[in-house]
Amino acid sequence: MYENDQRTVLTLDAGGTNFVFSAIQRCQEVVRPLTLPSQAHSLPLCLETMRQGFQNILDQLRQKGLQAVAISFAFPGPADYTRGIIMDLNNMPAFRGGVPLKAFLEAQFHLPVFINNDADMFTFGECMAGALPETNRRLAQAGCPKQFRNLIGFTFGTGFGCGITHNGQLYVGDNSSAGEILLLRHRYQHEIIVEEGVSIRAVQRVYHEHCNDSRELSPLDILHIAEGSLTGDRKAALKSFEEFGAVAADGIAQAMTLLDGLIVLGGGLCGNRKYFLPAMMRELNGKIATLDGTKDRLEMKVYNLDDEEGFKAFCTNTVQQIPVPGTDRTVDYDPVKRTGLVFSKLGTSRATAIGAYTFALSHLD
Repeated sequence: MYENDQRTVLTLDAGGTNFVFSAIQRCQEVVRPLTLPSQAHSLPLCLETMRQGFQNILDQLRQKGLQAVAISFAFPGPADYTRGIIMDLNNMPAFRGGVPLKAFLEAQFHLPVFINNDADMFTFGECMAGALPETNRRLAQAGCPKQFRNLIGFTFGTGFGCGITHNGQLYVGDNSSAGEILLLRHRYQHEIIVEEGVSIRAVQRVYHEHCNDSRELSPLDILHIAEGSLTGDRKAALKSFEEFGAVAADGIAQAMTLLDGLIVLGGGLCGNRKYFLPAMMRELNGKIATLDGTKDRLEMKVYNLDDEEGFKAFCTNTVQQIPVPGTDRTVDYDPVKRTGLVFSKLGTSRATAIGAYTFALSHLD
């Protein structure tokens, strides 16, 4: 519904090194983005950078005859996102001790300000304009009666993030702490958090644990080793992605025992999906031990809807007619509970920006 909205929202891609300022109208950028050093070591310099960045975008909008109705962006946590207070950040020491960023920006620009977690905004963007509507369109076109109302997003990058939407609304919780999946236990090392197995540093660590390669390698380097286009220990590279997929899937499965919806994956490490996805799907559709036997890992079967065969299997009709006791009537019954897994349809960065844009407009509405 916001793809034709004429209102304009200021946005920010906030990283520990750089801030990228822009503005979005009708789910598209309408100005030339501005990149400035984040100055994350000094609060006065960082806040002045934000003031200059947003002012530059406002000036560009005025030249086009446009006005902004809000500021909305994702910012690293921990934070009290509802009140816009940034808490202690490891990679942004300027914000340690608590900084009321929302109140600061509203005082500077006299616009409503919305600040959220990046995984939340990624998921909301895919919910409003990406994975959720596109998947439902595909299912309808294929004659499949299943339609999703809920989208659960997971991001793989410097960390392991999660966002939750229900009926087109973002769920943030009473403490702005919903979806903090990174704090689940690691699948194989229960004394550490799952993020230590689902992150850039995890791929690097597991690779070096399984070989004697002392080079400083990026996940892309390790991917090239797995593909055979870069010299290195291919067995260790494959092992790093296999473990990544299993550990990520275990975390996702734990989340999905409490949540129920379409799964969307995003983040830079999704480029390695060829090597981690098989282990992920095995884990999601695997078994878990009980004292008297085994049980399916999840109550619903997970299908890869980006795979043609997986999509066809998802759409296969398994409905049965079962009798209503004491009558001559029957009712439809589908014994197969099912959900789907897809990768980002917008790209992680664009989904996050669109999430911030549509979140602001939905709250203004």
